Amino acid sequence: FPNSLSEIDLSNKLHGKLPRWIGNASFLWRLNLSNNGFEEHVHLHRNRLRGTLSLAFYNNSSIVTLDLRGNNLTGSIPKWIYTLSSLSVLLLKDNHFHGKVPIELCKLHSLSIIDLSQNMFSGPIPSCLGNLSLPIQMKRILETGFYGPSIEEDESTRIMIGNLEMDSYYPLSYLEEVIEFTTKSGFYSYNGDILSYMTGIDLSCNNLTGHIPPELGNLSEIHSLNLSHNKLTGVIPSSFSKLQHIESLDLSYNNLSGEIPYQLVELNSLEVFSVAYNNLSGSIPKPKAQFGTFIENSYEGNPFLCGDILHKSCSKTDSPSTISTVSEDKGEDGLIGTYDFFVSFLVSYVVVLLTIFVVLYINPYW
Repeated sequence: FPNSLSEIDLSNKLHGKLPRWIGNASFLWRLNLSNNGFEEHVHLHRNRLRGTLSLAFYNNSSIVTLDLRGNNLTGSIPKWIYTLSSLSVLLLKDNHFHGKVPIELCKLHSLSIIDLSQNMFSGPIPSCLGNLSLPIQMKRILETGFYGPSIEEDESTRIMIGNLEMDSYYPLSYLEEVIEFTTKSGFYSYNGDILSYMTGIDLSCNNLTGHIPPELGNLSEIHSLNLSHNKLTGVIPSSFSKLQHIESLDLSYNNLSGEIPYQLVELNSLEVFSVAYNNLSGSIPKPKAQFGTFIENSYEGNPFLCGDILHKSCSKTDSPSTISTVSEDKGEDGLIGTYDFFVSFLVSYVVVLLTIFVVLYINPYW
């Protein structure tokens, strides 16, 4: 009986879990679960979806996971994103989104993982992201999930998700939620208890500008923060010393300047750290605890950064003012020498003329 179904409309105020047989309905091509109390985990990654989000998923308070990675989606993140009040995981990596990172994300108080990497977002990082509590959910079990297989691009793969009723996608029940996220310079799958403790923000590989908001130092529960490969300027906030649970911090390939805050040596959970290829200067903080484990590639590409790990001494050499003074002294010596030579030559010339004059006076016939 289930295999013969092609359309199911369960748009009622239902609760609980979907029956297993729905996942086996091989001919099912449309499933409407709107206006229910199901907890939804939407996985549409690595398909050929294109278009904008427009009103996709608008005002759906049951979505917990929204995974749209690796598609061809364009446009900006809509301001109505805050209506997804239960959203805990937002994965938009590797698309063509542009525009600013909307401050409306800061209203999603259930967010614990955000991945906006490999897009074309521009403008500043919203300082209000520092207000996110990044709550840890002790249990994320997939009650209603929508998984889209990799499919050939046709008219149905356009993401007119404003009216999407999961065409070409099928639901699975009683599966453990799995989240893929890049951290610690690697790509990991998180599920079960490990997922329960994972929190992170990845804004890497965009066109973000401006300073790093010091408010991000308030993300006391964050485990991974990646702001690399952007156009960020200014200094590294000393407030990052409050990120006591952070395990991976990547600020490489930006235009950051100033010194590395010495307070960061107190980050005892830090396993991966990189500030490579910036314009940082001064000495690298003295190795302490975890900071003693980082190697040269964590700091390379900063011409004015010094320290033993870079095989570059931080001892003070002749300052430009000293060098300038020395040069000026040498110049004055040269002028004095030239003046003495001129005077000596002039005196000799006058003596010769006087001698000739005296001789001619004594013997005018000469």
